[in-house]
Parts: sequence; structure tokens; C-alpha cells
Amino acid sequence: MKGQHRWSYRGCACCDGSTLSLSGAKLSRRHFLQGMTGAAALAAVGLGQPPGAAAQGAEAAKPFRIDVHHHLSPPTYIAASSASNFGDPLMKNWTPAKSLEDMDKAGVAVAMLSVTTPALNFTSGETARKLARECNDYAAKLIADHPARFGSFAVVPLTDVEGSLQEIAYALDTLKADGIGLMTSYGDKWLGDPAFLPVMEELNRRKAVVYTHPTAANCCVNLVRTQQPVMIEFGTDTTRTIADIIFSGNAQKFREISWIFSHAGGTMPFLIERFVRNAFLDPKAKATVPDGTLAELRRFYYDTAQTSNKGSMAALSDIIPVSQILFGTDYPYRTSIDHVKGLREAGVFTDEQLAAIEHGNAQKLLPRLAS
Repeated sequence: MKGQHRWSYRGCACCDGSTLSLSGAKLSRRHFLQGMTGAAALAAVGLGQPPGAAAQGAEAAKPFRIDVHHHLSPPTYIAASSASNFGDPLMKNWTPAKSLEDMDKAGVAVAMLSVTTPALNFTSGETARKLARECNDYAAKLIADHPARFGSFAVVPLTDVEGSLQEIAYALDTLKADGIGLMTSYGDKWLGDPAFLPVMEELNRRKAVVYTHPTAANCCVNLVRTQQPVMIEFGTDTTRTIADIIFSGNAQKFREISWIFSHAGGTMPFLIERFVRNAFLDPKAKATVPDGTLAELRRFYYDTAQTSNKGSMAALSDIIPVSQILFGTDYPYRTSIDHVKGLREAGVFTDEQLAAIEHGNAQKLLPRLAS
């Protein structure tokens, strides 16, 4: 058993509880009985069993994981991407059946669907409004066709404020979407930009869950010849928008928004000293974060997509309470089973913490899923 994590800076400290390496560790009876964790959880996905037992265990166990980072590709979105000359085979060849197959292999009960990058950043005006509506209607139909298997973070054309307000009302009131999905940036604006204030005010009024997905801002497309933006810029853009939300004052002003950030918060965990120092050293930051940077960061949620490894999870959980970490996979770009295995092989979390990450925390954030 490891000791408690502790991170401190000039009097700021946090503890997120003890951790347990699953590799070679002897599980207590109490741990074994914690819901669908421990050996039962491994059996649900065919891990840690002798040959021949995996299939039987997977069939007997009820899926329970909730994936908050799972992409869909509506037919009209695929057509629009082809017309605009972007998109990769994984996105264009997606089907609901492929999602369900991947979910079933890893004991995922519910996948929260969202359109991947660039979402609507490649278009504008009435075309963007129409495409948002078509994507959200398609997601709603999938939910109706597959009860209890899917949820939805609705896409909106954020640079079109009036169009966004209309689509938020339609998505949340008519379609009963679980939340709203936004990109981390739109051209040269991040989510703390004053241009988006009317949308933030409405999301705050509705106490909305807002899922964010990274993209490449105008500054950083084809920035380095040897690297695709997905390699470095996506994590960096997530970090930029987290900082913009905090230091613009939006985190303080719009406290009813529940933010979800992809990929363990990008590079934020590794830049934590700079985040904290900025609140002390920048006179403007002192006014926008009166409770300190860490207080704001710990209210946000962060998913495990493409970061279910020891380095990323240890860094994130040393700063952020486990209660704020959500299971995410980035399907179809990675598989669900990759993340189930990765979280266990990382050896960062106890069985109880894994249960919270894989379903408990999402059920509290999205009460509909608790049933």
C-alpha cells in the first residue's frame, strides 16, 4: 500500500487518498466485495482468468462502465466531411454496431456520444446550424433505438451565438440530451472568450454538463512539419482552454456549469506549478481566482481517454480528487478494453477508486445513468 499522495506549493496542499498496485497485491475481502470491482470486474472483461473462462465470465457479468468520451459519426456529418476534404477512415467507417461491439467486449454499459474534432469548426451560418440539428437528431434516434446504451453531448455552432442558444434549447428541452459538447477552441478563441458569454450564461442557468474535446487552434495547425496536431497540440489546446476559463473569471462566474476535460486535462497536471504561480503573481489573476487555482481545477472533471497509464493517472490524481475522474476511451480511435487494462496495469488506484472512475462518478454527475 502506498502512502498518501501530496502536492503542495507555498502552503497549498492536497490529499486524494491512498493507492494500491494491483500487480501482485492481495485484495482484502472488503475490496473484493465492492460492487463490480476486483476479480469480478476483471472477469467481466475476460482479464485475469484461465483460458476458456473469459467468455463465460463476460457473458455472466452485467456491463457497468460509463464511457464519457465516445465518438459517433452521423451520416450527414460524414458527407459534410467528405465534401470539405477532411476526416479519417476510423471516423468515416464508424457504425453503431461497431460501438456496441467494442462496449460489450469491455463491460461498458453506456457510451456518451459526441462528434469528434473539428465538430462544426469547418463551416458556419445556416449550414452549421443545419448540420448541428441533424447530428443531434441522429444521436437522439440512436438513444431511442438502443435504450440504456447511449447518451449524448449535443453539438452546437458556438461561434454563432444565436444559433447555439437555439440548439441548446432544442437539444436539452426536446431531445433531452445529457449535456452539451464543445471544442476547446474556435479559430483563435478559447472558451473563456467574451464572445461566448451569452452561451456560458445560458449553460450556467441550465446547470449544464459541458464536455469539451480538443482541436487545433488557428495558431497551431501544421505548426511543426514532422507532427500532426493530434500528437501535441490537442493536449496543449485543452490546457489553454482550462486556463482561459479560470483566468478569464468564467470559472468563478459560472459555477453551475459542470466541465469535463478530455485526456486527463491535457498538459495541465505537468504545468501545475505555473498555474498556481500565475494566481499569485499576475494582478489580474488574483481577482479572477480569489480562492486559488487549485480550488477551481478540483471542481472540474477529467476523463481517462488515451491517458490510462501510470504517468498520466499518477500526475492527475496527485492534484485532482478521484471523485472528479471519469472513464473515457476516445472510441473509435482507441478501444474500451485498452483503457480497462491500462487503468489496472497503471497500479495507481484502489478497487474502490476504479469503481468510482468507471461508473460511480459519472452516475453522480449524470443522475439519469444511475437507473
